[in-house]
Amino acid sequence: MPPSSLLSPSELSYLHTSLSLDPPIRPDGRSPTSFRPLVAETDLLPTTNGSARLCFADGTEAIVGVKAEVERTVGASNTSGQSRLDDEGGGEDTRMHSAEEDVEEERRRQARGKGQDSWIEVTVDMPGFGRDDDGVVVFLAQMLQEGLVADRGLRDRLWIGWGWHWRVYVDILLLTAPNSYPLPLLSLTTHLALLSTKLPAPISRIDEDPLFNDDWDAAQALYDDATRSRPPFTLLVVSVSDNIFFDPSREELAVADAVCAITVGTLQGPQSTGKSNDGESSLRLLSLRTIDPPARLAAAASATEGEDDPGLWKPARGGMKRTIVAKMVKIVLEPGGVGEEVMTGLEGFSGG
Repeated sequence: MPPSSLLSPSELSYLHTSLSLDPPIRPDGRSPTSFRPLVAETDLLPTTNGSARLCFADGTEAIVGVKAEVERTVGASNTSGQSRLDDEGGGEDTRMHSAEEDVEEERRRQARGKGQDSWIEVTVDMPGFGRDDDGVVVFLAQMLQEGLVADRGLRDRLWIGWGWHWRVYVDILLLTAPNSYPLPLLSLTTHLALLSTKLPAPISRIDEDPLFNDDWDAAQALYDDATRSRPPFTLLVVSVSDNIFFDPSREELAVADAVCAITVGTLQGPQSTGKSNDGESSLRLLSLRTIDPPARLAAAASATEGEDDPGLWKPARGGMKRTIVAKMVKIVLEPGGVGEEVMTGLEGFSGG
């Protein structure tokens, strides 16, 4: 968790009141669905398959590197025999020409449903946390991996052929101490790194041991324009009374009634553009998690100290209302909503 807010109880009460207004007033003047300014770049680590750096306006910065290596799939069997390319009619020249055109389409078709969660490994390193098994570090890594493995398309893209697959390592480094909850920063940086990831182009068939083109200029993007699907990302959303806010600051988190992490991805298929089409959103909900707001920890400390001033704001007790959760999800997934705006903005950084 980021450092707790240094606001006094009266300042917290004033902030909660301002965020509860209709329309609400945020401390930095943003609208409820606006994000803080950020700077991003991709392809900055030459020894990785993909990389990205992202920095928020408050100085919090993260860098992500993606590495891939070929592994033999344990327990895999070549039960399909020869590829259907062997069964096509025509002479030898015709078969070779057909293979060149159809091999990638056949690879995608055969890969559907064959990906495994274990092929994706996420590690998070944060300053100020000396141990890799610290609870905050482990929780963030699990949250990020949960969204990636929920995207079945990513797992299937790692399938090379019968008995072989890519194993992807996503290494996330938070370069500065977090001034706010770092989950959305790490997730957006991971999204950009995966969007820039390229893998060597296979030149072997799916029923052969893998061989690859050694020309990096011929490498294939993990998320190419042919499928138009995009990596998942996680947004941090908070509620204050009945108002919903995206990308909350540290001060807003301090008075939030509820905090929710929403992970979304693109629909599978050739029309997965990340943009609405004919009034229908191309985004889908992958996971949703509630997070205990910092205000509840402060409330427990205040109760221990015996503070009971009826004029001060007190954090809400209990869980989130279903109507609030439904409202959050709707704002993210609706056509032209926050999810599509974020997806379009991230494509601008990657040049996609």
